Amino acid sequence: MEIKIGVVESPRELLVNSDLSPDEVEALVAGALDGKQPVLTLSDDKGRRFVIPSARISYVEIGASDSRKVGFA
Repeated sequence: MEIKIGVVESPRELLVNSDLSPDEVEALVAGALDGKQPVLTLSDDKGRRFVIPSARISYVEIGASDSRKVGFA
């Protein structure tokens, strides 16, 4: 699944491809935004870990992975 995270005062968004379900991601984001957790921590499908300060999150877009291929296959 593809997760796009907008960060305050940053022109670029953070793109994470994760094996988590949309409900799991939503629960993690809600926990980070309600003030109980100072950071949002997500792991991608390659095992990398992303730690984003909760106060710096402007938006989170949760969607399916885009399976389109561009170029030669």
